[in-house]
Amino acid sequence: MATKTAQDVLKLCKDKKVKFIRLWFTDVLGFLKSFAVTIPELETALNEGMGFDGSSIEGFARIHESDMIALPDPNTFTVLPWRSDDEMAVGRMFCDVMTPNGDHYTGDPRWALKRMVKKAQDMGLTFYIGPELEFFFFKNSVGQPQIIDRGGYFDLTPLDVASDLRRDIVLSLEAMGIPVEYSHHEVAPSQHEIDLRYAEAVEMADRAMTYRLTVKEIALKHGLHATFMPKPLFGQNGSGMHVHQSLFRGEENAFYDVDDPQHLSKVGKAYIAGLLKHAKEICLVVAQWVNSYKRLVPGYEAPVYISWARRNRSALVRVPMYKPDKAKATRAEFRCPDPACNPYLAFAVMLAAGLEGIKNNYELPEAIEEDIFEMNLSSRNQAGIESLPGSLDEAIAATENSKIVREALGDHIFDNFLKNKKIEWDQYRSQITEWELEKYLPVL
Repeated sequence: MATKTAQDVLKLCKDKKVKFIRLWFTDVLGFLKSFAVTIPELETALNEGMGFDGSSIEGFARIHESDMIALPDPNTFTVLPWRSDDEMAVGRMFCDVMTPNGDHYTGDPRWALKRMVKKAQDMGLTFYIGPELEFFFFKNSVGQPQIIDRGGYFDLTPLDVASDLRRDIVLSLEAMGIPVEYSHHEVAPSQHEIDLRYAEAVEMADRAMTYRLTVKEIALKHGLHATFMPKPLFGQNGSGMHVHQSLFRGEENAFYDVDDPQHLSKVGKAYIAGLLKHAKEICLVVAQWVNSYKRLVPGYEAPVYISWARRNRSALVRVPMYKPDKAKATRAEFRCPDPACNPYLAFAVMLAAGLEGIKNNYELPEAIEEDIFEMNLSSRNQAGIESLPGSLDEAIAATENSKIVREALGDHIFDNFLKNKKIEWDQYRSQITEWELEKYLPVL
């Protein structure tokens, strides 16, 4: 990412006729928060930050310690294409959340990821991420979801009526300096995917947040609703966020070994072993909603079995074989996250699990190349294949005593995130669902 200074931002704003700057950050759950400043206030914001009340932000400060500072990151400046015209443009910058005494706020998810990235850097490693975020287009956001097409995987028009929407999204992302690899219709009706070119982890988390808002904004302009809800349609595939990840030493891919039969280095194998060993612990963070566990069920291409493979897409971790002889392409694809998670926290716990594997020389188990969905329980047990948590409640239980998740997120985020998830589960389990009424009311 090209480095920008405060002066660069001020000049860009003048050149591009920017009148307002939106300052972005996320709460603990990953919801984007924003407030705007005008150009006369911009220089002060860049140099000193802008104060706000943190007590109203989920997972942030209590009322008696509520004063927070949003300090813009000049490197993240861009103009929002859907909010700009020839006469007036709107820019945005991501912010680091600071305390009034100038320290990084421990409740800031962006800071949690930066701390984990620093741990990798101290080991001489750079963490790269390439996520595949899936989503649905629906006619509205209330009531039963109404699909806009009946297309399937890679279908083209006329079945795929959303081609123009995907095009507009891609053009908007590229206008903001976010490179896109490709876009296509996904397996379920009305489901789509746009893949971002890999980048360093913090930059990619910023891009993922921008991506989600861009998809929703463009859908709204077309009179539609876009959702990253993991499982909005019963009986259809849910939306995942397969996360391709690798570690580099300078220009060299630390996952690659030309002499290994699988082209995986000891570092790569230990990293993947860490993801597998700690998958249950980190699941709550990468699949953080009650609805996430409606997606993580066998039969809909969602990986629920803790194993790895090269060709097998039913495995939790896959090492893609598209370019087996290309060193920089060697990577691990972690397949259980969904696109509704907080990407800062999700990337942080994945890196924490992988680094734990490297530091402790975890041994990678044998790859499972047969279709695990077709295996019975006895066969899975014999192969030593365990399952991810089956509900938010099980995921909470797997996380609340996790040392690596607590260290990755920090005590403040860990405690507040866990508290929120327990409340969510209590609210969910006390609901009377339409399914229960249809099944039980007539007969009990």
